[in-house]
Amino acid sequence: MMNNRTIRVMIVDDHDMVRMGLKTYLSLDPQFEVIAEAGDGQQAAEAVDAMEPDSRPDIMLMDLMMPGMNGAEAARLILGRHAGIKIIILTSFLEDDLVVEAIEAGAVSYVLKTVSAEELIYALQGAYRGMPVMTGDVAQALTRGIRQKTVQGDTAGLTEREKEVLLLIAEGKSNKEIGEELHISIKTVKTHVSNLLMKCELEDRTQLAIYAHRQGWVS
Repeated sequence: MMNNRTIRVMIVDDHDMVRMGLKTYLSLDPQFEVIAEAGDGQQAAEAVDAMEPDSRPDIMLMDLMMPGMNGAEAARLILGRHAGIKIIILTSFLEDDLVVEAIEAGAVSYVLKTVSAEELIYALQGAYRGMPVMTGDVAQALTRGIRQKTVQGDTAGLTEREKEVLLLIAEGKSNKEIGEELHISIKTVKTHVSNLLMKCELEDRTQLAIYAHRQGWVS
């Protein structure tokens, strides 16, 4: 044990078998005590609110994708009321934006359900000390997500010419047509397109067009 009492854990997952499996495994380790379970974020928040301050969980193992209130929303709500609780998001999803959302909501760690039992224990121990624990792929997803969010939220990341090219791509124009409209060479157009793909972290012209529409730059 890491101190003179067990670490209180609450498991939040909409799948009964997942909760049962986690509870069974953690019950074998004397340093942990599973004190509560919940099937969704709203239920978890209400349960924590109803607990006495000295009986609340030290750590919440929180699923991300749940009906009603998801894990990130629940984390934000719970931590807004009970800042001392440490929340680990335990999920099957590795999308960049989901990782960013969870960490911005206050989760101390983001752990995939594919981790080994030993890695989960390490994450729990780290969370108890307030130490973030993330595998390399999760850390990379977080970095990509933050970078993408910065680019999307700040059009200053694109030069005026790049934005002109982007808008024309969104209108379905070819490199030749863009060059003629902007009075630049096709080679220059290709350079701008390459820069746009790199800055927006996208793979092709179609994604660039969708990006421009989502930003509201094209009606």
